[in-house]
Amino acid sequence: MTTFALPRKTLHITAMAVPLAGWTLHTTILRRRLVQARRDPLTSTWRREEFTDRAQRLLERHPDEVVLVLADADHFKQLNDHHGHAAGDTALAAMGTRLTEWAGRHGVAGRLGGDEFAALARIQPGHQALRLEHLARLMTRPVSYGDGLLPLTVSLDAATPGHVGSTDLPTLMRAADTAMYEGKHSGTIVQAQPGHAQAPSVNGRREGRPGTAARTTTRP
Repeated sequence: MTTFALPRKTLHITAMAVPLAGWTLHTTILRRRLVQARRDPLTSTWRREEFTDRAQRLLERHPDEVVLVLADADHFKQLNDHHGHAAGDTALAAMGTRLTEWAGRHGVAGRLGGDEFAALARIQPGHQALRLEHLARLMTRPVSYGDGLLPLTVSLDAATPGHVGSTDLPTLMRAADTAMYEGKHSGTIVQAQPGHAQAPSVNGRREGRPGTAARTTTRP
């Protein structure tokens, strides 16, 4: 029987390749876990901080072709009370999926907390109205749950740098938040205007909004 000995250099490279392959796999897994940690586990949208970072970068790069949307589920407590928390989670997951779909691969969607979401999409100005109409229809489709359907209504608003007169993300979000509550439960998307950005706010949120009463720093 004839045997062949591998050159010493080949053996050395092979020995090095094994730990390198293991390290590459470890790095890939670690990177994936870090990305997952920045996402909301229920809806797979970005968490608030990661959404804010990504949205601000997108806004700075494409100020003339972005639309910010805020979305709140209507009557969410009643949905939980009537159908159970599992149904509420299903509705939130559907909201996250739909906003992510609407924002597309060039946009970003995030869960701000509770039943509050935001999305920033790149849309040419001439197509923005049509895309917003599509979103309004998309967000009110019933959600499949068990053997039936859950009703879902969502209050929406839109803010763009052109309408609000600012490319500052907190300003756009404040304007959007104020505009939303003018059209709450109306089934229409309210377009934020410059005056909406001047509404009193607490830590960047509309004064009087749930969760702001205990804070004291107010900014006009």
